[in-house]
Amino acid sequence: MALGWKLVVDAGDPHRQAAFWAEALGYQIEDNSTLIERLLAAGTVEQSLCVEFQGRLFWRDAAAVRHPDDPFDPVSGTGLGRRLLFNRVPEPKAGKNRLHVDVHADRGQRDATVARLRAHGATLVRHVKEPGGEWSVLTDPEGNEFCVS
Repeated sequence: MALGWKLVVDAGDPHRQAAFWAEALGYQIEDNSTLIERLLAAGTVEQSLCVEFQGRLFWRDAAAVRHPDDPFDPVSGTGLGRRLLFNRVPEPKAGKNRLHVDVHADRGQRDATVARLRAHGATLVRHVKEPGGEWSVLTDPEGNEFCVS
């Protein structure tokens, strides 16, 4: 039996990371604001656990993005399929990733995809051309490596 999963990424600014990766992948930032507003109104959570970002309420220490075609929980806004979750951590990234995302551009669109991602905060690290393939290595706004092929 296959198991469901999500990729969780440590982040200094989870909302900025979610915005970058939503743009990078064509995903949607999960909207938990209805649930958060309901919990605030009921006195179940404190305002200090929330933050306003892009005109709506989010959890202060977490933000996620989900594939636009996948199902989501209408009560919480949480994606039930392909998703990335960014959790705030106090320490900065140190060292090379042990896991990274490969972004697959449409045929002939790698350079345009790299340019688009750079315009949204990515940094080009290097371009690799080997007999087995060609790709670009970039970092997201917090220095996490990823590839565009």
